[in-house]
Amino acid sequence: MHRFQSESVIRRFRFAAFLFCLKLVLFPLSGGVLVFSLWKSDRELTVISLWLFALTMLVVILQWLIATRTRCPLCLTPVLAAKQCSKHRNARPLFGSYRLRAAIAILFRDWFHCPYCNEPCAMEVRNPRKQKRNRRR
Repeated sequence: MHRFQSESVIRRFRFAAFLFCLKLVLFPLSGGVLVFSLWKSDRELTVISLWLFALTMLVVILQWLIATRTRCPLCLTPVLAAKQCSKHRNARPLFGSYRLRAAIAILFRDWFHCPYCNEPCAMEVRNPRKQKRNRRR
């Protein structure tokens, strides 16, 4: 299983995975609140839905910026970014999305399979002792 160079890379992966999942929840939520507010003719609820949509767009932009720096330690392809690269023949999607499968695995299992090289990657630092020695200096 492949590991990462530093703790900051692991935090970046977890944050990008969280933002990816949050994006998938906020978009239908803001649309549903907007449709409900228009159906009930509630102006305050319409404003709330527009704020939710603005928050969704902010999350999308932030996730896009962070996900471009989430690279597999083996093939160096951004795992959580939208790439048009061909996937490994054994890579499996979750609800049609390879990135969603990787994001859920990062958040809940602390390891994932890269959809491009299909190698397992653990959310751990390669050599923790070396990392601690560098902090002391």
